[in-house]
Amino acid sequence: MKAIAPGKLILSGEHAVVYGKPALAMAIDRSAQAIIEPTVEEEIAISLHNYDHHEKFRMRAMREFQKRAKNNYELFLEGELGIRDVLVKPIELIQFAFITLLDGLHLKMEQGLNINLSSNIPIGCGLGSSAATVLSEIRAVGHFFRVDFRPDWHYKYSLEAENMQHGYASGVDSYVSLHGGCVRFQDGVGEKVALPSVPIFIVQTGTPDTTTGECVTQVAGTFETSGIWDDFEDVTRQMSDVIGSKDIEAMQGAIRQNHQLLTKIGVVPERVQQFIRDVEQWGGAAKVCGAGAVSGDAGGIVMVISETPPVELCQRYGYELSAVRGDPLGVRIIGK
Repeated sequence: MKAIAPGKLILSGEHAVVYGKPALAMAIDRSAQAIIEPTVEEEIAISLHNYDHHEKFRMRAMREFQKRAKNNYELFLEGELGIRDVLVKPIELIQFAFITLLDGLHLKMEQGLNINLSSNIPIGCGLGSSAATVLSEIRAVGHFFRVDFRPDWHYKYSLEAENMQHGYASGVDSYVSLHGGCVRFQDGVGEKVALPSVPIFIVQTGTPDTTTGECVTQVAGTFETSGIWDDFEDVTRQMSDVIGSKDIEAMQGAIRQNHQLLTKIGVVPERVQQFIRDVEQWGGAAKVCGAGAVSGDAGGIVMVISETPPVELCQRYGYELSAVRGDPLGVRIIGK
């Protein structure tokens, strides 16, 4: 049983989406994959191949872990625990999603399972790797148990797991990976819009020193009640108006404004700012496409809108460059 779920790229509205403002985001041609196989053993074996991490769990241990994770999350909400301490290891996100799905759908384990997970989405860089991995897992598990596919259920369980990872997940990662295509997302609701018609490139500036949850928490401390989120909304509206056209200059104008706002809230490291200034001088436009970073030199993925890829510029900075396309499809079963 195999399921895949695409990653996502936020075109406009990072951070603002946490405060009820709209974001534009699209599913991309990078995906997470889950393969589920029954086993005669009574344990749940989970393999995270990107981390070369393999563990086996009995159901009693899974439930004890879930209780502990929920308690840690309550401590986070009360300000007594950092978000990094809610889930300690990447495999715990998979554990939490699995047991949450089982409980939510009242499923009973009658045999063991092997859950194999892999991904070609860069991890921890703003492309929705964790949401895609969770969705591929719960889609495959649900299909294994012959549960009718209900997108609202999958969204709910994915978002519950994402909160454990990010603290206050906006839901945009889960929604886009679930439904595919390009959406205007606000307050948990997505409206399909056209996929972009202009060339898009992604630049890997390195894995940020800070997590999405840490960035969101720090930004909230200074800007939670700020009017800057209205400015983000204006930029997203501008981009929405031209998203399906080939007006690259209009798209670039909106991207530049978005970058300025992200810089203002402090999530674009100085080295990444310099790179983006060089991109703009070269004739393109660029911005970070995830939470960014509030310390260090790396900012995760930077999106570049230009007629041609900035190959020499990326080589100068030691950044990895690749083209990216939209994926019109969301999470799906692709094999038995």
